[in-house]
Amino acid sequence: MTIQITSEIFKNGEPIPDRYACNGVNVSPSLEWDSVSGTVKYAIICEDPDAPSGTWTHWVIFNIPSDTTGLSEWVMEREELENGAKQGLNDFGTVGYRGPCPPDGTHRYYFTVYALDTEIEIPAKITKQDLLKAMKDHIIDEGSLMGRYTR
Repeated sequence: MTIQITSEIFKNGEPIPDRYACNGVNVSPSLEWDSVSGTVKYAIICEDPDAPSGTWTHWVIFNIPSDTTGLSEWVMEREELENGAKQGLNDFGTVGYRGPCPPDGTHRYYFTVYALDTEIEIPAKITKQDLLKAMKDHIIDEGSLMGRYTR
């Protein structure tokens, strides 16, 4: 089974508007996903596999409560959110979301939602690699929404 992820901002495979990229306000887009039975927490990683230096991480957020099936636009750039979710470091070296900013051409951006069978017991400001290691053997489902961006 794969989590179905949608956004009112862009459809799978379609362009991400400038508002959500470095040419705009650079805020996170709204996301919605299916509820997954047995989920304790959700996590999201946004990354660009087309970056010249290898896959570039734009967002790491985890410990999203299990009764949450979406995030509103413009998640604040805080280590911990009011609902207890924590945010890690993106590859720009900051906490929270940093949108598309390709040096050239069109890049793909994958927003992957992970349903987890446990809370991740690590602090905020971790890297994508740290989160993936902590989630190993705890992912019960996942799914991705892909948007494109050309600067």
